[in-house]
Amino acid sequence: MSDLFIKICGLRTARDVDTCVEAGADAIGFVFATSARTVDAATARQLAERVPDHVLTVGVFRGQPLSEVRRLTQESGIDAVQLHGDEGPEYYEALRARGRTLIRATAHLPAQLGELGEDLLLLDAPDPGSGKPWNWASPTFAAPTGRWLLAGGLHPGNVRHAIETTGAWGVDVSSGVESERGVKSGDLIRTFIATARR
Repeated sequence: MSDLFIKICGLRTARDVDTCVEAGADAIGFVFATSARTVDAATARQLAERVPDHVLTVGVFRGQPLSEVRRLTQESGIDAVQLHGDEGPEYYEALRARGRTLIRATAHLPAQLGELGEDLLLLDAPDPGSGKPWNWASPTFAAPTGRWLLAGGLHPGNVRHAIETTGAWGVDVSSGVESERGVKSGDLIRTFIATARR
């Protein structure tokens, strides 16, 4: 078993949560930002309660007011907050709490872990949501260092190559394990995790 950190994002059903846990995911994400994968706090809480302690539960936010991020985090009972917009250091400062992991998502390079006070850095595709990954082999692609996750355009067919090329500490996938937009495939989740760890 490799030490690679794997996060599966955009979960909305108990079946998908159970599949991720059984397949060996390290983290699962619930989207609170506007998306085809959005869940409410009550649903996220029910799903998060199914998750064993060793798997991180993450709430994903984009450009939402700090008060809303705080409220949804509290109501859902999640372990980690992922900020996916232009939130400044004041968000990270205000959201820091004992035992809570803060994740900063960015689509800009160069990016350095800890610039805004985050615990983990997530590097999204240059055009987030497009499904088009970075050209990892390009000389202009400067991989971050430390605890960073590669996201954007990953799927079972390219994840191994992505890890070997970038040296990523972890990977994050959402649409790459879906049978249709917003609908996860258990087979693709299992294949993605097994392939990434190979």
